This record gives sequence, C-alpha cells and structure tokens, in this order.
Amino acid sequence: MKILRASDYRRMPWKNGGGETVEIAVFPAGASIEDFDWRISMATVASDGPFSSFPEVDRTLSILSGNGIVLTIDGGPALTLDLHSDPCPFPADKPALATLVNGATTDLNVMTRRGRFSHRVIKQPTPVSLSPARSLRFVLAIGRNGITSGSENADLGPLDCLVIEAGATGDFAISGNSGIFLIELYPESPKFGAS
Repeated sequence: MKILRASDYRRMPWKNGGGETVEIAVFPAGASIEDFDWRISMATVASDGPFSSFPEVDRTLSILSGNGIVLTIDGGPALTLDLHSDPCPFPADKPALATLVNGATTDLNVMTRRGRFSHRVIKQPTPVSLSPARSLRFVLAIGRNGITSGSENADLGPLDCLVIEAGATGDFAISGNSGIFLIELYPESPKFGAS
C-alpha cells in the first residue's frame, strides 16, 4: 500500500500569489504549476477573490473545511459550495471568483490538462469497498480511516491519501465513518497531429 501522509505534502504559493496551496501529488513528478499533466492539491481561501487561471486545464473543487464559498464561473449563476456539496467540476481557464460564506475555508483541487488526462472526483461515505479499476486512484481521508487489502492493513489520518495504481488487483476495504474523496485519473490519447 502506498500512502501519502499529510505531514509530507509540499507547500507553495498560489499561481496568482493570493494564498498558499498544499500539493498532495503531481504528474510528471516535480512538475510546476505551469506544466503538470495532473495535480491534486488543497488550498485555504482566507479572503474573497479570483481563482488562478490555468489554460487548457479542467478543475474540480470540493470543500474540506469551513463554511464554504460562493463560486461564480465565467459570469454564470452563483454556486454555493459547502461541506455537503458534491464536487464541482469547471474549466480552470474560465474566470472564477470566490466569495467566502463565513470565514476561511479549505478546498480540494483536482486539475488535469486537456488532451493528456481527465478526472472524476466522488465524495464517498464510509465504510466502502473499492474494486479493481483501470484508472489511477487516490483516496483522500476526510477523517480517520482504516484500510484493508488482502493481508495488508493500514490507517489513514485526516487528509492522508491512499494511492491505488491502475490495474491494482484485489479490493480495498475502507472503514471509518468520516467519508473519503475518491479521485480517479484517466489518461487521454493525444489528438492526431498533437505534439
């Protein structure tokens, strides 16, 4: 079992300088915020303001703590996101403005570069059993969870992340009652003529 511990995540400034992001995982390894194929991170939003723009990138936003935000994407209707909301997918190259509901909030960001990867984020109650799949998967613990796969057992602390490689065999049983975020990443075939 490969587990990423919250205490080991990399901290870095937002692309627009408006705050700090905590990087959980990125591909290729060591990629910057300019050239990743996919990226999973968390950020604390402490004031109202615009989100960073990422050309040719799709993004899914989920609330991890706090009272949430009101999100306006490309001048569309305002969306209120809180702890009970489903993950919210949107194009990361469209203007997005966040207004805090009541104080700072922490969010989960999953981003994939179009033509290279796509993704899906599912908020999942626990306990749950995950069967083998073709996608690379990350399981982000909201609280404390136990994991069993075959004869292996491990514990996830809050915001720790289990990595399940594509094609991994056997089921993963996840115990606890705090829920998880299941992140699925799918490679895309490059379009004809793309470099």
